[in-house]
Amino acid sequence: MRLIEPQSIAVVGASTNGKGFGVQTLLNLKIFDGRVYAINPKASHIAEVPSYPSIAALPEVPDCVVLAVPREGVEAIVRDCAAAGVGAAVIYSSGFAETGKAEFIALQRSIVDVARAAGMRLVGPNSIGFSNYGRRALISFFGALGPVQADVATIGLISQSGALGNALSQAAECGLSFSHCLTAGNSCDVDVADLVSYLADDPACKAIACLFEGVAEPERMLQAAQIAWQADKPLVIYKIASGESGAAAALSHTGSLSGSDAAYRAAFARVGAVMVDDFESMLETARFLAKSPRPSACGVAVIAASGGASVMAADKAELHGVPLPQPGEAVAAALRGIIPEFGSARNPCDVTAQATSDPSLLEKAIDSMLSDPVYGAMVLPNVYAGPAIEERTRILGERARHYGKAACVVWLTQWGEGPGAIKVEQHPDVALFRSTGRCFAALAAWQRREAHRALGARVLQRLAPVDAATRARALLQAAPERVLTERESKEVLALYGIPVVTEGLAADADEAAALAARGGYPVVLKAESPDLPHKTEAGVIRLDIRDEGALRRAHAQILANAAMVQPAPRLNGVLVQPMVPAGVELMMGARIDPLFGPLLVMGMGGIMVELLKDTALALAPVTRAEALGMLRRLKGAALLQGFRGSAPVDLEALADIACRVGEMAADLREQVSEIDINPVICAAGRTLAVDALIVKTA
Repeated sequence: MRLIEPQSIAVVGASTNGKGFGVQTLLNLKIFDGRVYAINPKASHIAEVPSYPSIAALPEVPDCVVLAVPREGVEAIVRDCAAAGVGAAVIYSSGFAETGKAEFIALQRSIVDVARAAGMRLVGPNSIGFSNYGRRALISFFGALGPVQADVATIGLISQSGALGNALSQAAECGLSFSHCLTAGNSCDVDVADLVSYLADDPACKAIACLFEGVAEPERMLQAAQIAWQADKPLVIYKIASGESGAAAALSHTGSLSGSDAAYRAAFARVGAVMVDDFESMLETARFLAKSPRPSACGVAVIAASGGASVMAADKAELHGVPLPQPGEAVAAALRGIIPEFGSARNPCDVTAQATSDPSLLEKAIDSMLSDPVYGAMVLPNVYAGPAIEERTRILGERARHYGKAACVVWLTQWGEGPGAIKVEQHPDVALFRSTGRCFAALAAWQRREAHRALGARVLQRLAPVDAATRARALLQAAPERVLTERESKEVLALYGIPVVTEGLAADADEAAALAARGGYPVVLKAESPDLPHKTEAGVIRLDIRDEGALRRAHAQILANAAMVQPAPRLNGVLVQPMVPAGVELMMGARIDPLFGPLLVMGMGGIMVELLKDTALALAPVTRAEALGMLRRLKGAALLQGFRGSAPVDLEALADIACRVGEMAADLREQVSEIDINPVICAAGRTLAVDALIVKTA
């Protein structure tokens, strides 16, 4: 690409007074291994770089032109570049589409049209440029290139924000190796998806770290992430602007629990990318994934010379779901023969401060634990900056490489750049973390990547009848209100083979009593109203009614509670349903995201879905394996597997329902905005959708 791998660069707008963005760019290009030109009709040289009056006057057509000129001069220069056959341009100027003003949006669009007609790529406007470390090219007015080094874990850095990208690139001063630091600015042409795709194919880059706010076409970003996955190039993403304002207007539990950040996470999980939760995690996680082999086991071993550090590691491992299994008997026996009796010959392993005076103790313990096949990685907390950590890192890295396992040092000392820190960072087989929590979060992501790889190619199998979508659209069109009643919603679910509770609609108490007598007690009564989508909050549900007297009292109370709602709701009658035995309750549903389309959501049901917000989300439709994975990711998954003597639920039946809900959402994405099934009750060998709500598109 002539943009990122230029042989020649021209800078337009460098002043003769030695100040400004143009001159700073020329100074930054002093170490560039290609040819550099200035464009200024008033000078023969600027910053010792030969200057020419125009693009056309250059001795060659440059690969890349930097525009360090005011907004008003940009379009004319872009036209000159296009006419000359320039490969790419970087526009520093701001004040274009980001202003929100129609005239400047139109100006940006005009510039893009000119460039695309000529096959010329654009970075910016409102860009600080980028760095290509391999070419020693800092095509920017900002910062300095920093130490230029390449190692086995070189990171390609992408940032939509120029300032944050520059801040991250300064990690080179602490021993990190970068192949590129690429920023996108306004992304009028080249955007973060293009940059991810480029780095996925660049052999100098071993992992990609990407910070961005959002993209207009998320499917392009997912395609780029898929390219990175196919190239076995770890992609680590930190997305800023993760607010959930769109969820506030949702009518269902599903909508309120599946905002934009959740959608991005689900989308990137589908393509094997790793999303981190904070700015500080991004480079550490990318560096770890670049250095580490594939997991040979899920277990992680912890060795420390501090009991407190061991406990902290165990806490964070549990928080992130990383198993710390105990060693096998042979390894445990070896540890007991190595570690002082006042230490801990288990996992986490506390070798005590005696390891300071006897380094062989630590080496033997590391070797013993890494030899155990139950462990795929080892974590070594470090509480003191000094020469000793360099030797410990050497031992850890050598043994980890020998056994083909990952190795991490957690730098707990608050002397952040104290003796040994850079040596640990630069070790090819050891990853450095500045936080125990971030270390275990990265280990969890490493294991999730392996689980994603094990799934293999996605194979979707249709479960619902082939005519389900046609029949469902007819029901939706016939429904008089935007929010379907429970009965209408369950009719749609039934078309997709989703098991639902049967019911009858009673116009009055006498009809309700007759329906209950025919079906048998106990029963449930619910008001049916298009104006009461959340019946529990309105007090219009009564459960476990066991005789006619109780039924009539419940019916009267439901009508009384409905009458207290303002404005007065319209009532179609009262539903009479059999009382489903108590069991584990789940919520399942879907919503149509404006960027990503249909999303499947599931979580613990009833009122717990709002209280705990324990949910899993995925792009719909899903495979059976993906549905089972969502169920297992729930914090309440233990309830599904049988907890304290309760019977395990039928996970296959739940996965079947989830797949069918996903199919329904995908089929009806143009007609439906939200689907909510809450609860799905798993009890007595049955799995039934007990309540449902469907919201049509506005």
